[in-house]
Amino acid sequence: MIDLYTASTPNGWKASVTLEELGLPYEVKAIDMQSGEQKQDWFLKINPNGRIPAIIDRDEGDFAVFESGAIMLYLAEKTGKLLPADAKGRSQVIQWLMFQMGGIGPMMGQANVFNRYWPEKIQPVIDRYQNESRRLFEVLERRLGESEWLAGDDYTIADIANWCWVRTHAWSGASVEGLDHLQRWIDKIAERPAAQKGVKVPVDIDAIRQGNGKEAEEFAKRAQTMVQR
Repeated sequence: MIDLYTASTPNGWKASVTLEELGLPYEVKAIDMQSGEQKQDWFLKINPNGRIPAIIDRDEGDFAVFESGAIMLYLAEKTGKLLPADAKGRSQVIQWLMFQMGGIGPMMGQANVFNRYWPEKIQPVIDRYQNESRRLFEVLERRLGESEWLAGDDYTIADIANWCWVRTHAWSGASVEGLDHLQRWIDKIAERPAAQKGVKVPVDIDAIRQGNGKEAEEFAKRAQTMVQR
């Protein structure tokens, strides 16, 4: 059994979608980030960085794993699924996983902060992160014009990691217009039952994906307080 400490964010979904795709039994431990629960001593023993997600693998002597990409790799290796066994195939997956970890996530995350949460609108900064997010989307577009999935013929944790972020492009204010291969890929993963279930963990926050409406405004106000703190 896996204990999943998480919240409704793209990084959190990376872990929950992976668990759903692998069919591993897990118990959700929702973390209240607004109250700062992730900074409490008990949680810092699981993740010294005070971020979600994190897991504890009860079957392995309560082994703790933090960082979303590390969790995905750990779970894929544990089951022998969603990650090729051969060196080149494995490397392809890890390259696209790192692309998300080092590019898509940080750039979209900063676009979210300055487009949604910052108390003042600094347009050049917003433009910088939205434009860089779009550039990274175009990298994905070129790759998906060559291959059905990011790492080749098979769906892997690389697809899950990037999709959990890219699906929220409207929240970041980064356009996917004209990126037909990317949109095909987004829609195809969205049809998967495990992906549908995983992005509702621990609660369904569709406002993040849609990027508009009253629910989106309320979510942004709550997040603004947390980000500034």
